[in-house]
Amino acid sequence: MNTLKPRILLVEDTPEIALWLGTALRQGGMEVTFATDGLQADVCLQAGHGMDAVLLDLQLPGQDGLAVLQALRARGDTVPVLILTARASVPDRVLGLNMGADDYLPKPFDLSELEARLQVLLRRQGKSKVASLRSGPLEMEPDSAAVWVHGQPLALTKREAAALRVLLESPQRAVSKEHLHAQVFADDSAGLEAVEVLIYRLRKKLETAEPLAEGASGVAITTFRGLGYMLTPVAAQV
Repeated sequence: MNTLKPRILLVEDTPEIALWLGTALRQGGMEVTFATDGLQADVCLQAGHGMDAVLLDLQLPGQDGLAVLQALRARGDTVPVLILTARASVPDRVLGLNMGADDYLPKPFDLSELEARLQVLLRRQGKSKVASLRSGPLEMEPDSAAVWVHGQPLALTKREAAALRVLLESPQRAVSKEHLHAQVFADDSAGLEAVEVLIYRLRKKLETAEPLAEGASGVAITTFRGLGYMLTPVAAQV
């Protein structure tokens, strides 16, 4: 067993969803254990389980997810729990969080957002595999492409994340449109204009990321004519 990999318990009774998530998490460098009902999950989470985080569905056969969560916290176990459920109402979210969940993601969800939220939980536990790439308040986990700004997850498509990684790996240096195209669209027939569209979308997402504190600095993608694109700091608003 590779103990350097974060260990995730995925509690999901729908086989298709479990397979999809399990495959994605393993590709992201994590070790995944599956539980298909609440009773099995409770057994997996007994003392000494060694899990680094739990992805917990609420609507489970045998014993529902809230009961699993309640029993876990009653044992004094503080392992991070991210709830995944179709119950998207505010009272349900509040109930889950009040019972000890660390985060809540309603179905259907974007895989990149799930990965970003999970990496935030793992980072709090010191379980991220490698040092993150940084530019001001912007961070990326290289092994999973999870991204957050001001400590909050930022949902990106795979190509947006790939482009952002190229920019983060070239600090204080402009990256040409041609290089971005080669890195992001290598297996695609898209032209150079696709890079402009991609950067536009990525720039907008960075602009709308809200700082947690008033006066916090930001980060933006700046275009340098004839040279390319570069991540640059944005001064705090006074």
